[in-house]
Amino acid sequence: MNSTTVYTSGVIVMIETERLLLREFTPDDANAFLTLCSDPVITRYTGGPAMATLDDARKGLLERPIADYRKHGYGRWACVLKATGQVIGFTGLKFLDELGEVDLGYRFLPDYWGQGLATEASRPCIDFGFHRLKLGRILGLVDLDNGASVRVLVKLGFAFVEMIEYFHGQVAKYEIVRT
Repeated sequence: MNSTTVYTSGVIVMIETERLLLREFTPDDANAFLTLCSDPVITRYTGGPAMATLDDARKGLLERPIADYRKHGYGRWACVLKATGQVIGFTGLKFLDELGEVDLGYRFLPDYWGQGLATEASRPCIDFGFHRLKLGRILGLVDLDNGASVRVLVKLGFAFVEMIEYFHGQVAKYEIVRT
């Protein structure tokens, strides 16, 4: 399936791509979230609060993506590999209070890097932001040393704007504007 299908069931927004299901995180996803937020290979360019235990992950889920769904109606979504049902990453939009802007973010387990999954998962998130949320632009904040992430943003149509100071240091600010 090359196009995306959007389903709404209760509070869950689900997007289906060719290889992935994107859905809201639940507290049951704590094991996967812990790995995505504690593995130093995965987080070396992302910063953010360190997670060491399953309780940290549950708390992180409740305070970050699940809280964002309630407050903004969107947030980072779990990326579930359709072939296995495994949560292999996350993607989605997040309102950044510090900047007053919406950011596209993505993170995947290393076994799934280099397969085009970040691009596949992010395209419908951009569409969701522009068409469902009526956003005028979406940011992508990235450490320039993370060349793979920069390539994903460029492939998605983001353009470099400037370097800014953000929580963990200097990051490149990219943007895509609704046309």
